[in-house]
Amino acid sequence: VKIRSLDGPSMQSEREPVAGAVVTMSCSIMLLLYFFYDGFVYVLIATFGLGAGTGLYSCLAPLARRLPPQLSPRPPAGPRACPRLPLLLLAGLCAAVTAAWVAHHNEDRWAWLLQDALGVAYCLFVLRRVRLPTLKNCASFLLALLAFDVFFVFITPLLTRTGESIMVEVASGPVDSSSHERLPMVLRVPRLSFSALTLCDQPFSILGFGDIVVPGFLVAYCHRFDVQIQSRQVYFVACTAAYAVGLLVTFVAMVLMQMGQPALLYLVSSTLLTSLAVAACRQELTLFWTGQARAKTPAQPVAGLHDAPSFGSEQKQEETADVHTAGAPAPALTPEPVSPCSCGFCFTLPVSILRAWVESRWHLSEVPRASSRHLNARGKQDTACVRT
Repeated sequence: VKIRSLDGPSMQSEREPVAGAVVTMSCSIMLLLYFFYDGFVYVLIATFGLGAGTGLYSCLAPLARRLPPQLSPRPPAGPRACPRLPLLLLAGLCAAVTAAWVAHHNEDRWAWLLQDALGVAYCLFVLRRVRLPTLKNCASFLLALLAFDVFFVFITPLLTRTGESIMVEVASGPVDSSSHERLPMVLRVPRLSFSALTLCDQPFSILGFGDIVVPGFLVAYCHRFDVQIQSRQVYFVACTAAYAVGLLVTFVAMVLMQMGQPALLYLVSSTLLTSLAVAACRQELTLFWTGQARAKTPAQPVAGLHDAPSFGSEQKQEETADVHTAGAPAPALTPEPVSPCSCGFCFTLPVSILRAWVESRWHLSEVPRASSRHLNARGKQDTACVRT
């Protein structure tokens, strides 16, 4: 996993208005689709085809690069070197799959499988290219789009003449549309309903790409934070499980209320609150909020202690190791202390200091006693020599 350092003040100031710009662009696209659906839907179909083909290639390219040398001969290197043959074949395959979807995207029986596969590749491509550096950016971005989703699902029915939600009408396609095209930026899954009506028009449950990508930014941030603090994927697993629970609650609410639901209302709430709760339990809330975590590295011994003489005994080696630990430089200061459950350094350092202090006092008390005994023995020998 490649982690980019984006903690500088210039980077932070550039990303502050991102949430407002994204919400403004989303509102503009939604209104254009509502008033000019028949013309603007083709722009989105072309955009989705280009992005989905690129995303599918980016997902499959690492597999093509790992092919054995016998199956992927390399062209001679030079100023006009061309890509390897498997990558060229992969690019042609992705273009063919995208063209097949564009030609048959209105087919209800099997085209939804192709659209879902391309949609997943497109979402992965976006999550791979766009990264939010801090939880502050993630929270502001998610909450702004949460407000956008709730407004266009629950508030717009009060403002339209038909009483329909703008979000639901745009996602499912207007009834009076002359083009009969459907919005491609959704995942479509057929409903398991057995009736005579499904023979003519099979109903689908849809999930917008925004309901996948927007919480996915937080899931990706949790994964990068786990890598930075060298944990066992605690934040990533908790956030992913919270997303699954939020998605289940969304479908349950849709079945009970018999109307479209703003999925971000449940997904953002579950993922964001769960991530904050995990950070609070691990006493890493400030680090998690600012994204300025540092990997835990073992303490380095003092350079001057490497030249100390060795006495050969195991007890002396243990004492020297304890003195090295006690004299090691303190780690970098962080806004929050490291959780005791994740690192034993908080307990070993005071014990090592206390042990080194007690042993040093014991050695200092033993030295005068040994010196006095040695002087007494030397005095007795001198007295015996004088007498002789």
